[in-house]
Order: sequence, then C-alpha cells, then structure tokens
Amino acid sequence: MVHRLSFVRSASLNGYLGLARSLHLDAPQLMRGVRLDPADLRNPDKWLPAGAVARLLDVSATASGRPDFAVRLAERRRLSTLGPLSVVLREEPDLRSVLKLLMRYEHSYNEALRLRLDDSDEIATLRLWFEFGEPAPTGQALALAAAALHGIVRQCAGPNWQPLAICFQHRAPADLSTFHRAFGPGLQFEHDFTGLVLYSRDLSVKNCLSDPLMRPYAQRFLDSVISPRARTSKDRVRDLVEFLLPLGKCSMDQAARALGVDRRTLHRHLAEEGETFSSIVHSTRAGLAERYLSSDRHSMTDVSLLLGFAAPSAFSRWFHQQFGVSPSEWCAASRA
Repeated sequence: MVHRLSFVRSASLNGYLGLARSLHLDAPQLMRGVRLDPADLRNPDKWLPAGAVARLLDVSATASGRPDFAVRLAERRRLSTLGPLSVVLREEPDLRSVLKLLMRYEHSYNEALRLRLDDSDEIATLRLWFEFGEPAPTGQALALAAAALHGIVRQCAGPNWQPLAICFQHRAPADLSTFHRAFGPGLQFEHDFTGLVLYSRDLSVKNCLSDPLMRPYAQRFLDSVISPRARTSKDRVRDLVEFLLPLGKCSMDQAARALGVDRRTLHRHLAEEGETFSSIVHSTRAGLAERYLSSDRHSMTDVSLLLGFAAPSAFSRWFHQQFGVSPSEWCAASRA
C-alpha cells in the first residue's frame, strides 16, 4: 500500500512570482523543475501536489541563498489566501474560535497540513506538521505555515499581540533579521516541534476583525461552499492510537475500553465509516513516521519505538510496505 498524496490550493504560493523576481530567480524554470506549471498560479483554487510545492520552496531558498525565503513569502500573504474560509474567519468571536475553525476546515485549503491545539493549565500550544504522503523537504514549508499562522493570529488578536514563543525544528539561520521582523521576540530553534506557544487566556481574546451582526451570514455562506469535516469515530480512535503506540499498548480492546464501548460496537462504528482498527493504526503510523523522519532529532530505533514496533527491522519492513521505499531512502529523497 502506497500512502495517498496530499494537495494544496495554489493560493498558498500567492506572492511567489514577485518574491522570486525580487531575488533574481527564474521562477518558471524552478517551477517546471519540480513539475509545477506556472500558469496554475493564475487560479488560486487550483489544487497542486503539496510535496511539489514544498520542493519548490526548498529549491527557491537554496537558489536565492535566502534561508528565510518562506518567511519572506508569508509576509506577502493576506487572509484571503484561505479562500472562502477567510470570510468566516473574520467574524469568529475570539481567538479560540478562529483556531478551531482553521483546524476544522484545514482540508479546504491544505490537505497536507496538520494543526493541533493543546490547552493545559495556563499554557496553550499550537503545533503544526505536514503529512505529504511522499518524500519532501519540510523546513521551508513549516516556516511558511508557521509565519502564515502567526500572521492570522495577529490580525485577529491585534498587532500588539505576541506569543510566548515561536518554535522551529530546524536550526537557526545565520541572519535572523527577517525572522525578528516577522515574529518579534520569542524565537526558538532546534525545538522538538514547530508552532506557537501562548498563554491560555489569550485564546479568549476578542477577534478585532469581527462584526457580530455579520456572523450568521458568514457562517451561512461558508456552509454553502465548504462542507465541514465532522469529528468521527475514526478521529477519536486515531487520537487514542497516537497516544497508545509509544506505550506498546495499542490494541482494539484497549481503544474500546478507553471509549467506553465493547470491541464489537467499536468495530461496527468504524465499519460504518469504511474503516477498521487495523487501517487506522496503519494510517496513524504513516503520518507519525513522516513527522518523525522529517527531523534529524530521532534515530531509526527511536522512531520504531515511538511507533510501537519491537525492533527497527520490523519498522523498516512495515514502512516499505506502506511507502514503497525504506526509511533511509525516504530520508535521502527528502533531503536531496
């Protein structure tokens, strides 16, 4: 089984041609080099392979000698890059509602992007990562996503809002001026995740773009053009699988007990959604494997344990069945 590829709206490259031109790059040639058609940028609703877009950002950063290429691109983006979702995003009452909307409709603008909001005690963490379904460099793509997310939050919370920290998994570039201009203080590099850290109380900050009188009309408009992704039994089981895998206790019986149902009931619920417990374990492992292999913080032994395998050899066999290449070949292709 080869993992399904993910796609992203071409609007994610808004401003790319102008930025490339300002840095004396041959943008059409670079795009064709990663099998993207420059003409596709004329239609913001065109869906492009997310892995190809990530490779374009990476080769553009290398060709220009600007490790901050993606952050510069994010500075040229507007809220409207999100398409119809931006209309409703403006009318959400507070920051928590804005972030929940982004996560609920993430499939409407980027199939590869994953967002997770963890709110505990006084600190909230907004993590992001990609599941491309193919080998692809993640550094520039994550920087673009983090900068775009930071920009959205600041537009909604106000220009004076600052997170406690902006975290990146990659190493700090030699020149941090663009990062400081875009993010302000609080930069952290070589972190174990990419995302924002903020006070939990910030989630209740009023959305300064919102007009309460417009809210019902905005939601009606969104419902007419985009179907929300409802939370399903599959989602709940996936969350449990992700938690149980590194503990070595990932079984259907364990998941059923955690959900308060018996094994047969859980099997029936998943079958109604066209899933099995085994298929969810495989898809969850595939997404986590991508996330862990994109960073050089984990050895193959670490990754195999985090995914619940008894030995790296078992992980390698499973990975090859899922993706058609070995983990080491995947890593080499991602960094090529």
